[in-house]
Amino acid sequence: MTPGGTPRGGPLLTEEAAEDLLRCICFKTGPPRTVGAELEWLVHDLHDPREPVSPARLGAALDTVRSLPLVSALTFEPGGQLELSSQPAGSLMECLDSLASDLTAVRGALGPLGLTLSGYGVDPWHSPRARVLREPRYEAMEVALGRTGPDGRAMMCESASVQVCLDAGHPGPGPLGYLRRWELAHLFGAVLVAVFANSPQHGGRRTGWRSTRQALWAGLDPSRTLAPPPDGEPRAEWTAHVLDTPVLCVRAEEGPWLVPEGLTFREWLRTGHPRPADVDDLRYHLTTLFPPVRPRGHLELRMIDAQPGADGWMVPVAVTTAVFEDPEAAEAAHRAVRPLAELAGLDPAPRNPLWERAARDGLADPALHAAALEIFAAVGPALRRVGANERVRRAVDAFRERYVDPGGCPADELQVATS
Repeated sequence: MTPGGTPRGGPLLTEEAAEDLLRCICFKTGPPRTVGAELEWLVHDLHDPREPVSPARLGAALDTVRSLPLVSALTFEPGGQLELSSQPAGSLMECLDSLASDLTAVRGALGPLGLTLSGYGVDPWHSPRARVLREPRYEAMEVALGRTGPDGRAMMCESASVQVCLDAGHPGPGPLGYLRRWELAHLFGAVLVAVFANSPQHGGRRTGWRSTRQALWAGLDPSRTLAPPPDGEPRAEWTAHVLDTPVLCVRAEEGPWLVPEGLTFREWLRTGHPRPADVDDLRYHLTTLFPPVRPRGHLELRMIDAQPGADGWMVPVAVTTAVFEDPEAAEAAHRAVRPLAELAGLDPAPRNPLWERAARDGLADPALHAAALEIFAAVGPALRRVGANERVRRAVDAFRERYVDPGGCPADELQVATS
């Protein structure tokens, strides 16, 4: 609401209208046909990644990257992490090729500046990183997430991930139906945590977790980072979850944003205080929820650590796409993860025993290792069916032989000097 009383984002919103809107926009069902990925990277000194990159140097480099003619959307995280978000692609290879081309351009611009992109789930050396973005959103986020401890700042400034975005699925039953895909995402998601864990060290010390990044997420405000209850209808459970989660902030056109404590979006709608909420406020509220699987019309899988190597990110994108887009692989993956449901219990991800074991133990956990072996066996032929080229198939096969078959993950090989 502007000072004169005009709604900011259209008509004022009622509780009933908010529920209807959420049911419509968060799960848009139809034939799965698009894939996307979001790649987050830490920016390190090219010659000595232990050397802190000053905010001034980082800011100058980011200005250089902003001038590049990229196909992907370019954004930056609060600690200066660089993120490339692909456009929705009609095939796996279209997505991979577009991102690879943009990454080549970004690396080419950073290299002469003595900087490089590093693929770790959390920064192995630097903690705490200074927040370099001074936008109202991140000022508010730091206050809100800081109420539950230091993990919020670490997540904002020192973590990086590979996120895979896939259509919600068919409206009906079957391996590509949205009900099956929603269930699969929360069980297979734990396998993805374990397989691609790549953050055993943070701030110069070993943490005892193979995915410290996932441990950080689990340590944040649970109302904001939990999945809805696993035993209900997805649309209804997600709608209730969104409205019953406290708002992170109330935006203002001038001055700092209000960061209320404990004010749910449902209460905001009912009371109209501190100002009436509108549709734009609801859409913004959705961007401040961070469950491991976020429905945004499509499904955004957010649990994978950033990966080592120039092209390591391609493997989780290819594996996840094959599992969700190929019906045979989807059925095989569902059979493989079904026994994990008992380990998860009725507690939502990521605060349940299954996800904790995935983050702490990786594929050293026998149940997760068994599921990963079955899934990767199905992924090989599925990659051909979804159009992956020979280079991508070889990369997935090499990853399977190096990590999955023996029961390891990238975290097990990460040896970083601290002095």
